[in-house]
Amino acid sequence: MSLLFRLCAYLPLPLLHNLGALIGWLTWVLSPTYRRTFASNMALAGLSAYQRAAVAEAGKGLLELPKLWLRPQAEVVGRVVKVSGWELLEAAYATGRGILFLTPHLGCFEITAQYVAARKPPLTVMFRPPKQAWLEPLMRQGRGSNFHLAAADMSGVRRLLKALKQGEAVGMLPDQVPSKGEGVWAPFFGRPAYTVTLAARLAETGATVILTYAERLPYGAGYHLRFFPLSQALTGDLAARAGQINAEIERVIRLCPAQYLWGYNRYKAPPGTQGHDKGLTPP
Repeated sequence: MSLLFRLCAYLPLPLLHNLGALIGWLTWVLSPTYRRTFASNMALAGLSAYQRAAVAEAGKGLLELPKLWLRPQAEVVGRVVKVSGWELLEAAYATGRGILFLTPHLGCFEITAQYVAARKPPLTVMFRPPKQAWLEPLMRQGRGSNFHLAAADMSGVRRLLKALKQGEAVGMLPDQVPSKGEGVWAPFFGRPAYTVTLAARLAETGATVILTYAERLPYGAGYHLRFFPLSQALTGDLAARAGQINAEIERVIRLCPAQYLWGYNRYKAPPGTQGHDKGLTPP
């Protein structure tokens, strides 16, 4: 598998996206659980009209990874053909405070960190090892050579905090389901979801919070990288702020709904949390 993954890095991006779309549909057809989760999540968000496109985009996101991890950084960031909102970064860096990039599972979330790290180093990103052990060295090769990796544990949290206090930038995926004790229940598209609190805690450092995603352009033409400010300042207790961040994520997902990772079980309850025994979130 490792050899095949490496070989894919040399294929043209349009071909990888076409093959990825096929894999997306094969996964949809062959996995009832995936299909059910995918369709349910989109229906809950009221975005089922984008389902056909989203099935293909999910596969594209998988098969573009070799290209993004294993090719030279200059080649990778060169695939970003349009950038919107870069002035937000320039203004944020000018303040001398830290910057917290929140990158949902939307579009090509791998290339956002690559681009920022190339243009505005240093960048520290939270890293969680993949379930497939053979992928980890490839992931480290692709990510670790271009930006700093912080483990998804307390040592990694301390590293992120240190970087922010030094006026540096950090990035994280704010829509992953955290482990027990690392989250709160907060609305996400109208349903309670166990939500990571780390983003809200990191924002307490006074860092500028910027949402970002890279839209995958048709026919392998590259990516449109977009940056957004928060629509309003984070306020209230930790649960309230986590809920606000979920609302901000919803806002950007609605801008590009076909490219969100709808097959991810966002509403699962981690072991030990209320509802886990029945696979349900609290009412």
